[in-house]
Amino acid sequence: MVILATKFSRQSKSRQLKLNQLTKKSLRGSFIILAASTLFACNQADIKADTNADSSAADTNSAQTQVSLNNTSTDNLENTNQSATISAKAQHSDLLKNVSATVYKDVNCGCCKDWIEHAQNHGLTATSQHPKDLSLFKDRYGVPTEMRSCHTAVTTDGYVFEGHVPAKYVAQFLANPPAQAIGLAVPGMPVGSPGMEYQGQFAPYQIMQINKDGTNQVYADIESAEQQL
Repeated sequence: MVILATKFSRQSKSRQLKLNQLTKKSLRGSFIILAASTLFACNQADIKADTNADSSAADTNSAQTQVSLNNTSTDNLENTNQSATISAKAQHSDLLKNVSATVYKDVNCGCCKDWIEHAQNHGLTATSQHPKDLSLFKDRYGVPTEMRSCHTAVTTDGYVFEGHVPAKYVAQFLANPPAQAIGLAVPGMPVGSPGMEYQGQFAPYQIMQINKDGTNQVYADIESAEQQL
């Protein structure tokens, strides 16, 4: 009986040992599966994050490209407008080739300088003077108060051109001066007249003929910028 009991005990311990080994293997397999699942899930998250990052980067690049294209279009439009303005200012001709004039203006008048440049591009020989009181010279040369502008050009022949008169009309007047006239005037400073160019804008204006008796009359109606050329 003792021998049988001992043998049964040994068999029970052997079965228990095998059971423990099987349990350990099962747990080890579960841990491996769990670890693999966790690693897969992390990889999927990383892949998704990378995909989102790539998508975000692509969207950012697309937006930057669109902004760049828009800026390029704006720059091209601005360059086109600037080129047109420069081209208009740079036009040369011999309309006033044999004409000399003294221009009375304020020393700081920018549009006066631009008008002189316009006239010189058409052949005028100009000398500038900067008197402290321009009105004295306008009085001297018979420019009516309502006809006055920022500068007064007086040719060597004594004809007066007040304000932003286009070179085209200065030449036209000098080619055949009306007997009763002393010159032409553009009262005020109309936007778009020679020397008053601004962002392609233009306001129609009149060129007035100044007569010796102090009266004035319309010499030309300027309806477009092209008409000045």
